[in-house]
Amino acid sequence: MSRKEVPMRRSYAVQENIVLPGDTNMHNTMFGGLLMKHIDETAAISARRHSKCPVVTASNDGVHFHRPIQNDDIVKLESFVCSVGRTSMEVFIKISTEQSHTGDVELAAISYLTFVALGDDGKPTEVPLPVPDSDEEKLVHQDRATRKEMRLKKREETNALINSLSLSQS
Repeated sequence: MSRKEVPMRRSYAVQENIVLPGDTNMHNTMFGGLLMKHIDETAAISARRHSKCPVVTASNDGVHFHRPIQNDDIVKLESFVCSVGRTSMEVFIKISTEQSHTGDVELAAISYLTFVALGDDGKPTEVPLPVPDSDEEKLVHQDRATRKEMRLKKREETNALINSLSLSQS
């Protein structure tokens, strides 16, 4: 039996926010942790839309900044599922900024997160295959094997480190 296929656009999600003074650090740029929260929320929506299941975050490959996000910028996060394993989904997030006084839009950052779909029993469950349609979807989809290989290598390194660490008793 072959797996169901669904268009990537089915998982598309958008979140927009204005960066307020309380959202910024002493450099007048957005707190990275706040942006990561928005990234995780938006990506989770994409993963849920794709799988039609509850999901949990398995990993975040990091946020790769291209430019700072300033106070008073309008931040737009766009995400979609770009690749899957059997039960896992890789979600691509594109973060852009709009300067509210000029309307200029620039790419600020990108990120990839991995989510696992959960069935009614709370255990990982199979997800459909994503099918790219737009040029952007195809571009992001084409390097999926390389990203997966790097992610698996990083997981091995992290597991080796965790197994070598000890917990101190205070």
